[in-house]
Amino acid sequence: MKKVSVIIPVYNEQENISALARQIKLIRRSGHEVVVVDGGSNDLTAAIFLSCGIAVEQCPQKGRAAQMNYGASKASGELFWFVHADTVISLKCVLALSELVDTNLLWGRFQLKLSGQSLWFRIIESFMEWRSSLTSIITGDQALFVSKIMFEKIGGYRDQPLMEDIEISKQLKRISKPKIMPLEIISSSRRWQQKGVLRTIGLMWCLRLAYFLKVNPKSLAKWY
Repeated sequence: MKKVSVIIPVYNEQENISALARQIKLIRRSGHEVVVVDGGSNDLTAAIFLSCGIAVEQCPQKGRAAQMNYGASKASGELFWFVHADTVISLKCVLALSELVDTNLLWGRFQLKLSGQSLWFRIIESFMEWRSSLTSIITGDQALFVSKIMFEKIGGYRDQPLMEDIEISKQLKRISKPKIMPLEIISSSRRWQQKGVLRTIGLMWCLRLAYFLKVNPKSLAKWY
């Protein structure tokens, strides 16, 4: 059985901690590792985690890429699983990863399901699954996993404030095709709920097009 390190970048996530803390404790009891990396939250994120008995790594730099790289540097597992704070990290998924036979050059994702009952979310899920299967690009919502060996081989996430998931996928797929696990993960639909479905879809398409056209990720982060 392979040891899995679940790496969770957090920033001002005090509203999500109760459910997340329960998941973390279950995973740790099973013998696997969870590394929570805070990017300088100015709310009670770190304090609430500590009150639940969960240590938090303080990354000297804010930003998902920097936080995930920092978490990886502290992790001891053979397989890294990068998960957003508002994604359900079920023990079942961690155990499935730990049972994979050859993880040396392995990376991939699970099946995505968005929280919420709107038909829009079912359409978005389906499109994201289709796009990812076609392009081998895995976004943050899809919770990328990768072997420690492969992660270190490519030098981790590129230090940029946005589109780091696209960039690492482009590097990884040059080595091997991603593995798609037959289990679902549930990611939050709060981004679409807060900003509006059509507006968010339009924004993401514009950002991806701009990135394809070589617009600086620092400029894209201001739009995001």
